[in-house]
Amino acid sequence: MAEADPELPPGYPIEWEADVVLRDGTVAHLRPIKPSDEEGIHRFHAGQSEESIYLRFFAPLKRLSDKDVHRFTHVDYVDRVALVVLHRDDIIGIGRYDRIDPRSAEVAFNISDHSQGKGIGSVLLEHLAAIARDLGISEFTAEVLPQNRKMLQVFSDAGYDVSRHLEDGVVAVHFDIEPTESSRAVAMSREHRAESLSVRRLLNPKVVAVIGASRRDATIGNMFLQNLIEAGFEGTIHPVNPRADQVLGLPAVASIADLPRGVDLSVIAVPADQVLGVVDECAEAGVKTLLVVSAGFAEADAEGAELQAELVRRARRSGMRVVGPNSFGLINNDPAVRLNASLAPTLPPPGGLGLFAQSGALGIAVLASAARRRLGISSFGSAGNRADVSGNDFMQYWIDDEDTTAVGLYLESMGNPRKFSRIARNLALIKPVVVIKSGVARQGSIPGQMVRRTNVRPEVFDAMLRQAGVIRVENLHQLFDVAQALVHQPLPQGNRVAIVSNSAALATLTAQACGSWGLEVTHGPVAVASEASPEQFRAALDAAFADESVDSVLACFIPPLVTFDEDVARAVRGAAAAGEKPCLATFLGMRGVDDGHASVRGTGEGEHRPIPVYGLPEDATRALAAATKYGQWLHRDHGTPVSPSGINRRVAEDIVQTILSVTPEGRTLTQDEARVLLEAYGIHVWEQARASTVDEAVAIAERIGYPVVLKTAAPSLRHQGGTTGVRIDLPTESALRSAWAQLSERLSPLEADDFLVQRMATPGVMCVVSSDEDPLFGPVIGFSIAGMATELLGDIAYRIPPLTDVDVSELISATKASPVLHGHKGAAPVHRAALADLIARVSVLADDMPEIATLTLNPVNAHPGGVEVLGAEITIATPDRRTDPGRRVLT
Repeated sequence: MAEADPELPPGYPIEWEADVVLRDGTVAHLRPIKPSDEEGIHRFHAGQSEESIYLRFFAPLKRLSDKDVHRFTHVDYVDRVALVVLHRDDIIGIGRYDRIDPRSAEVAFNISDHSQGKGIGSVLLEHLAAIARDLGISEFTAEVLPQNRKMLQVFSDAGYDVSRHLEDGVVAVHFDIEPTESSRAVAMSREHRAESLSVRRLLNPKVVAVIGASRRDATIGNMFLQNLIEAGFEGTIHPVNPRADQVLGLPAVASIADLPRGVDLSVIAVPADQVLGVVDECAEAGVKTLLVVSAGFAEADAEGAELQAELVRRARRSGMRVVGPNSFGLINNDPAVRLNASLAPTLPPPGGLGLFAQSGALGIAVLASAARRRLGISSFGSAGNRADVSGNDFMQYWIDDEDTTAVGLYLESMGNPRKFSRIARNLALIKPVVVIKSGVARQGSIPGQMVRRTNVRPEVFDAMLRQAGVIRVENLHQLFDVAQALVHQPLPQGNRVAIVSNSAALATLTAQACGSWGLEVTHGPVAVASEASPEQFRAALDAAFADESVDSVLACFIPPLVTFDEDVARAVRGAAAAGEKPCLATFLGMRGVDDGHASVRGTGEGEHRPIPVYGLPEDATRALAAATKYGQWLHRDHGTPVSPSGINRRVAEDIVQTILSVTPEGRTLTQDEARVLLEAYGIHVWEQARASTVDEAVAIAERIGYPVVLKTAAPSLRHQGGTTGVRIDLPTESALRSAWAQLSERLSPLEADDFLVQRMATPGVMCVVSSDEDPLFGPVIGFSIAGMATELLGDIAYRIPPLTDVDVSELISATKASPVLHGHKGAAPVHRAALADLIARVSVLADDMPEIATLTLNPVNAHPGGVEVLGAEITIATPDRRTDPGRRVLT
């Protein structure tokens, strides 16, 4: 690995190394160039066509001189930067820039003829631009021959505002590399397409090899092979077993080397200590993807964790993505594929639900529960230790998969919440996403799954899911309750509900459940007689569906005394089909309801859509409420990304980098430093001056103007509600001197008799706006109404940048105390737009600068005329690398 490479030159930036998914779904390794790459550069050049060489060097150079190669490979990683892209040990792409002046650099690329069309040039540009921005460069230039259309296309397709002009037969290209909305959208779109395709390669293989396919029953290799065969896999299966000519009736090969070229997926079911050798053989054989079901890796011990890291390193550098290790398997129910590369002997029927579970044990539970309910799935993935392919990758795939109409995720941990948030939001805009996640632990993680620690409160995770439009549930039972409604019924258009039952008691219970979940009963509850005929059931249901004040119908029945159960089911199906509104049913104890939880028997056939059926009215109501809230989120305005004007990012960066160059461990900024940093983002902080004597306080007051506020400089007392450490609205010198004497006498025993003097603010509502850089979540923006009650009760709302204007508005309204901002008890409402602008600026600052460890604006005085920032505290530190760094990186 690079950390142990003795050939690393001084200053080698190992943090620039990255594995990236290319346009064709394969993986490549990107890293800074090294002096030891000289021979690799010669090999790369020797493999290029005459045309490619001419387009890059403007001359027919059959061989690069040793002097040129030495210059190319010896860089300072500041003013001269070069990156190489590797497949195995071969260089397939080179990108570099040379600084021309402090703010601009000339960029150039060279892509292997054999790797054209994979998007390597775009990846290199993306990474070079990010590196250059961090080193103070704001503009790239390039000289390109007019006939080099591919390279010109790389620049024009990147989303930057590119200018071109022809000089002496060469196209001179100039563009600003500061990210724009367009360039970010391009990068995210490319990442999505690449990662979606990489999962599609896993789930749609035409040739599968099972390595470790045993003839012995109940062995892992035997079970995977048997399940592949029994599912009717439409492709070709190759068992690999050195001691058998046939396994389960299929011809076996003795070694991986004997496999034909073009194996799409290799299932690896061998002991952990043999896996690395198998991975290397698969790479030599040209295998495209790996499913590692073997255990004994990071879930076992530290040695297993090292083995797992090496497994991923070898696979990725040979272009292969890995599911696992310790994976339960993969399923694709598409009739044209019929892939059951899993340990599940019985599959749920084909359907519209995409499922993901991390561990094997939960994979078994997830599939068994779906099968019992007869809830159809489109595809399933178990990530096991999630060493490479994760739930984020599967969501990228499900965005494009036409067979998937809803998604369920059983998450034990989360390695990249920022990326999860943006992918989940993109997916939720077209398909509902249901997540089981017990919470985010501040310490510890699931065995085998590498997760960064987090310092945030559980409310942050909840806020992230709501922000992304994700439906969170507490357990597997609830996941399938909600999924049944989402897959088989249209989304409710509102929260108005009709209740039809054959039991007044059951109808009342259902109505009470509706009230507790925020649903409004506008029709009924209607209770027909327990001995009612099917026609009477149908008439009551038809009336409910026909009622224009109804958005959804809950049908609730106990076993009828006279009518047959199937007659009731038929009445519900018919009314729901005719009514075109969502319908959920509670059938207590009725036969043919699959243990009272699955869809009514037979509803998946014929012309009617299935009716989700639940054993208890609370289950049905909870599922309907979740579908209703999702529908409301889906159809409302999601806003546009905040983009405040008047921001000078360079000034803020210079302040931070200057301080960190002197104090690498970071520190708290002085008031003056914090004020200048915030001014760069358009945030004005009122001056507050420290006074050690009353005469100094008077001098300050005369300079800034009366009335003034006198407050203790002790942070522990300054912002406490009801504290005696503050005196406000002091209009004269005598009032100031009197306040000084009182506070000095009261606080001197606490050694808190140094004071701050500040101009008196307009009467308003005191708020707190904060940002914390979390190791797992990145920047987390907080908002609350200031005061001890908020601190004690935890009434703080959170959002994860980047934010839209709607996110900011919802953040302001999310606290329980927010009504005080909007004219509580006759008070004038605060200037909400000014408060929103301040929060937007803080969010952009936090998103731009991970060096800001903590930022607290307290108090922020919000009043009808605007907002005033009366205090600011900022701590900066050298940050950990963000899990979602703004350029394509596999983490």
